[in-house]
Amino acid sequence: MIVKQGSGALLPALLLGACATTSEEPSVRLPAVEVPASGETKPVGTVNDDAADDPAIWRNRTDPAASLVLGTDKKAGLYVYGLDGEVRDFAAAGRLNNVDLREVTLDSGQTAVLVAASDRGDEAEPRIALFWLDTATGKLRDLGTQTFLSEGHRAMEAYGFCMGAPLGEGELARAYVVMKDGTVAESALTEADGAIRAAFTREVKVATQAEGCVIDDATHTLYLAEEDVGIWQVALGAATLVPEALAKVGAKDGLVDDVEGLALARGEDGKAWLLASSQGDSAYAVFTLPGGAYAGRFRINGGDLGGTSETDGIEVALGDFGPTYPGGVFMAQDGDNAPYAQNFKLVAWDAIRAALKLD
Repeated sequence: MIVKQGSGALLPALLLGACATTSEEPSVRLPAVEVPASGETKPVGTVNDDAADDPAIWRNRTDPAASLVLGTDKKAGLYVYGLDGEVRDFAAAGRLNNVDLREVTLDSGQTAVLVAASDRGDEAEPRIALFWLDTATGKLRDLGTQTFLSEGHRAMEAYGFCMGAPLGEGELARAYVVMKDGTVAESALTEADGAIRAAFTREVKVATQAEGCVIDDATHTLYLAEEDVGIWQVALGAATLVPEALAKVGAKDGLVDDVEGLALARGEDGKAWLLASSQGDSAYAVFTLPGGAYAGRFRINGGDLGGTSETDGIEVALGDFGPTYPGGVFMAQDGDNAPYAQNFKLVAWDAIRAALKLD
């Protein structure tokens, strides 16, 4: 579980208004359907500790069953797994917390998969760890770390992380690092002479500790989880970044604090849902996009692989991932995989959609 650090109430707290609420007790278990896991990864290497944290998913369009999934061991580095859960590679890169990836177009015109993660190795300066993912071999190539804040910014370690589509000419992507005080720093990732650079662009802040975030590239919207409060949405196309309340902790929106990982499911038909880890009662809340209407809750339970509990990071990707995951795959960190170390569970998206009757 996360130890929280508060900060003074700023503009987002005023905007939230009715969204501020008394936290639910962790023992409260709101109604949720149960969906069994279809697969799981090998446990992370760090044993007897809270280590596995956040996943990412790369879909192989030409050979869906050869798709790859990634997961951080926040004490040691980054894993690459096949859909069978077997380890394809491990980068011993230290304290990587949240991870994301994007297919990007290089100056050469070639397409590559850029992997980035929040690097907590330097607690005085936020950093982004960068890698190329060789999708044919599943191997990572370490590109080192980048710092991105100017001297005038207060020092703080990187915590949450997500990536989104470029918003300016010559960019590969935009990176979003979430600090524990609720600040989200945006930076532009660019390529120069084969190296990747991160340059700070702007920031937005909520009042208390935040971590989970995800970008909807279709609408250029940032979704941010403020752990004890709820979920915010931020329009990235606006001149000024302003958080707007989407969902609050409490029974009405199906969230029990901490609100942790966020993931976005968008199909080719345009239908989209936001998923959130309701860590306080080991469940996942689903919201319809746009608008954020509450669509239901589920838990990973039943079947031969066991369930999940106290999930930190989650991810989802729709499309064909082979015979086990024909409609897409949802991935969640398992906080209690006893008697083994923590790992990640995989669930068929079709099973979630059917259980919640998502249209």
